[in-house]
Amino acid sequence: MNSPKEFPKESNDRREERERLTNETAQDAQLEEALRNFRLSVHAWSEAELSRPRTATMTARHWNWRLATGWALGCVLVLGGASSAIFERHQRQVELARVTAQRQAEHQRELALQRARAEEDQLLAKVNSDVSRDVPDAMEPLAQLMDDDGNQ
Repeated sequence: MNSPKEFPKESNDRREERERLTNETAQDAQLEEALRNFRLSVHAWSEAELSRPRTATMTARHWNWRLATGWALGCVLVLGGASSAIFERHQRQVELARVTAQRQAEHQRELALQRARAEEDQLLAKVNSDVSRDVPDAMEPLAQLMDDDGNQ
């Protein structure tokens, strides 16, 4: 059966097991106490931070940038509209100047053509008068005699 030596050995094992369990239980209790204290301190700190008075300040700098940006964009739009109107007006003036110059050039060409025609007509008239004869060649001596008699 059981020898007396084996029985105390089992009780030593049980005793060690109990001591180990007691130590673990004590360590578990200490760990739970530490965690509970930590949790309570975190809750207390959170409560203190939430209940502390705060002053809310709105940064005017952010709104100033928005205001300045709005004005800048508005100015860009106004200047863009004005410059496009000025550009269109300038383009119309350039086109009008081009058309006027074209009409003047056409008028100058017409005047030059009329002067050329008038000079040509004068030249033809002079040549015609120089070339034209009052009498044919065969009757020229008779015409000279008549001129001589009429002059005398």
